[in-house]
Amino acid sequence: METVKSLNKWANRHTSYPVDLLRIALGAFLFFKGVSFINGSQEVADVFSPVANFTGGMFVLTYVASAHIMGGIMIAVGLLTRWAIWAQLPILIGAVVVAALGYASPSSLLLAIVTMIVCVFFLFYGSGKHSADYYFKMQQ
Repeated sequence: METVKSLNKWANRHTSYPVDLLRIALGAFLFFKGVSFINGSQEVADVFSPVANFTGGMFVLTYVASAHIMGGIMIAVGLLTRWAIWAQLPILIGAVVVAALGYASPSSLLLAIVTMIVCVFFLFYGSGKHSADYYFKMQQ
C-alpha cells in the first residue's frame, strides 16, 4: 500500500496536461472499442470464432464489451484508474496473442501492443492530478 501512495505522490508532482489528455484519449478509445464489440461486427465474430465453441465463449464477449465500456469511462474521468486498467490487461494480452497467431490483421497487433503499453504506463502512473480520484481525495 505504501508503494501505491508513493507512486501517487510522484505522479501528482509530475503531472501535466498532455499526460491527462493521453489518459482521456485511452479511455475514449477503449469505450468506443467496447461499443464496436456490442455492434457485433463480422470481424469481431471471426476473431472470437475459436472461443465460441467453449462454454465461456459468450462470457468472454460480454466481459470484453462491458470492461471496455465501463473501464473506458473510468479511465477517461480518472476514477479508480488502476483498477480499470487491471480489468483491461487480460483483454489486451488476449488481443496481442490472437493478433500474433494470425487471427487478426497486423495493424490490430500494433494497436493492441500500443494500447497495452499505454495501459501499463497508467498502471504505474495512476490517474494524475487532474482526475476524479485526486478531486475526491482533496475533498476528504
